[in-house]
Amino acid sequence: MTDVKKPRRRPRSDGQRNREHLLDVAKTAFTMGEVDIPLDEVARRAGVGIGTLYRHFPNRDALIEAVYRAELDRLAEAAPVLAAQHPPVEALRAWMRLFVDYIAAKQVIAPALNGLVGGTGALYAHSGDVLKAAVNRLVAAAIVAGELRADIEPLDLLRALAGVSNFSAGPGWENSAKRLVDILIAGSRSAVS
Repeated sequence: MTDVKKPRRRPRSDGQRNREHLLDVAKTAFTMGEVDIPLDEVARRAGVGIGTLYRHFPNRDALIEAVYRAELDRLAEAAPVLAAQHPPVEALRAWMRLFVDYIAAKQVIAPALNGLVGGTGALYAHSGDVLKAAVNRLVAAAIVAGELRADIEPLDLLRALAGVSNFSAGPGWENSAKRLVDILIAGSRSAVS
């Protein structure tokens, strides 16, 4: 008798919609400061049964981590889309503005993330790799196009934005950080652009 593995089937569209809606509801709750929202309340607000929630997220940590990863995925997926739609330096500018939004979302769910049983080390290490790959690709394209200086270190751009978010995370810091994107791009331009 041979051991035949069935191919993994794709999630049903209604299941995928339920999962995304649960993530949105959880993110909204975290945004409103409801870090300890009960999982049955997340399910109720999403209009699904608790079994549906547990089918997608077997525990609270899985839900919190999935909210964070969804934000990271949105940012990572935006890089090639922006690169296809805009000149290289404009794609970089648009992506860096999205990075500010990502930092804001991360700050909102940070209290929930800090409660993860296994800690955040592996999760943050993965996100660092994803972010580095995206910004490296965008900066490299802008350098090749002659729009940025060749000595620009992609991570320096992200450090500057992360720094402004940590310096003053008071109201309006996102607008300040997005203005900083323009300053960083202007200061990084090549002499010929």
